[in-house]
Amino acid sequence: MSLIAWRREFETGVASIDHEHQQLVATINGLYDSLAYEPAAADVEAMLGDIHALIEAHFALEEQTMRAMAYDGYAAHKAEHDDLLEQILDIMDSVAGAPDFDFGDALAQRVSAWFGDHFKTQDRRLHVLSKGLR
Repeated sequence: MSLIAWRREFETGVASIDHEHQQLVATINGLYDSLAYEPAAADVEAMLGDIHALIEAHFALEEQTMRAMAYDGYAAHKAEHDDLLEQILDIMDSVAGAPDFDFGDALAQRVSAWFGDHFKTQDRRLHVLSKGLR
């Protein structure tokens, strides 16, 4: 069962960003699906590290795009990016500190809600701006 269902409303209209959004959703869903097989804490930490690195690289692209577009909500948008990266690090610390930590619940509560809200609000504004640039 997927944690995050891809919806067209997540699209920004910026092809490179939309492609990476879909990859991130697929990667997070893959990690979440793997929990059914009860991976070792070290494997969970490694997978979370991979997700953190993917998201961090994606945010760098998205922030570069926003600066190029003179995105007026850049500071607030970047703050949300920084917050998610910190939340993922918090989950990684919890997994490392308590191997029986229910990381699936934490992932479901923090990350899936964040992506859904962020894609539909902050990233949606990129769609509006990108249409104006065409």
